[in-house]
Amino acid sequence: MARCIELARRGTGRTAPNPLVGCAIVSPAGELLAEGYHARLGGPHAEAVALRKLGGRAPGATMYVNLEPCAHTGRRRTAPCAPLVLEAGIARLVIGMLDPIRAHSGGAAWLRRKGVEVVTGVRRAECAELNAAFVTWAREGRPRFTLKAAVTLDGRIATRTGDSKWITGEAARRDAHRLRHAHQAILVGVGTVRADDPRLTVRGVRGGVDPIRIVLDSRLRTPPDSRVLPANAESTARCILATTAAAPAARERRLAALGAEVWRVRATRQGRVDVRALARRLAAAEIVSVLVEGGGEVHATMLAAGLADEVRLYVAPRVFGAGPAWVEGRGVARVAAAVGMRLAGEPERLGEDLVVRAVPARRARRAG
Repeated sequence: MARCIELARRGTGRTAPNPLVGCAIVSPAGELLAEGYHARLGGPHAEAVALRKLGGRAPGATMYVNLEPCAHTGRRRTAPCAPLVLEAGIARLVIGMLDPIRAHSGGAAWLRRKGVEVVTGVRRAECAELNAAFVTWAREGRPRFTLKAAVTLDGRIATRTGDSKWITGEAARRDAHRLRHAHQAILVGVGTVRADDPRLTVRGVRGGVDPIRIVLDSRLRTPPDSRVLPANAESTARCILATTAAAPAARERRLAALGAEVWRVRATRQGRVDVRALARRLAAAEIVSVLVEGGGEVHATMLAAGLADEVRLYVAPRVFGAGPAWVEGRGVARVAAAVGMRLAGEPERLGEDLVVRAVPARRARRAG
């Protein structure tokens, strides 16, 4: 199963909204016969890849797969895998976790009824972590959101004059681009676009895939020469401007002419984009993972909405003493009202910097 997880990771950044899946087939004598993984959306699933190497036949063999083989026969990009497993003569199927999408699940039960020995729950927690975004999308009807920032020891993302290049070192920046590649979309506020004119692309990652760019822009203040707009970008990735009904129609027409997709989303009482409503629309568009790169007001909004599934901070050994923080907003009045977080593993050293991962305490308790 550990090998299945390792294989599955090779599809990172290319399979969404499909999950990451790896498969290994072992002979009755314990010899590895074939392995495969789901490499891209629309391509063959891991089980089909592995079985194809054996001519579609593996009588008496054991198949290991980190996610239950699908049994759904409705509208799909590829054929269901459970019948392929049966036709191949697989005698024993070992599954990491069952499919969280009810319409796709049932492959394990179907194969068991057909006489295949089925074992489930092997390294279940690791398999669920591998496909955390897919699980969130399936169970909660929204993408999984990761809040990311490069910060100083005092939590600043820029100096008091707005200078932010570069807070962290090269190793941390490379890792941040790998993180972009691993997410289907990247989200920032219009303030970040206006201040920094970011490209929001993946750089320095071999085979890197640029994420969909999403900008929270309640009044469509994105400048027409911004590099996130397809007409000005080197990337072919989509650009979604999430706005409200209050945004001028003339600005919409102008930005749409530059390649942007303008989504009018319900507004909050303050006239801002309702991020919960946006999350539901993103899920309906099959966007399952979003990397939120701020700025501080956007991070505060996501935390307040309960849409921060993970926080990842790249912490540099510097102190600015003033400047914007990675979380802004009004803040809380009492310590007891703070957003509770728990560290997800030990901090990782990247050059002179640290990477700190944390999850909301409520999610940590649920996972445990």
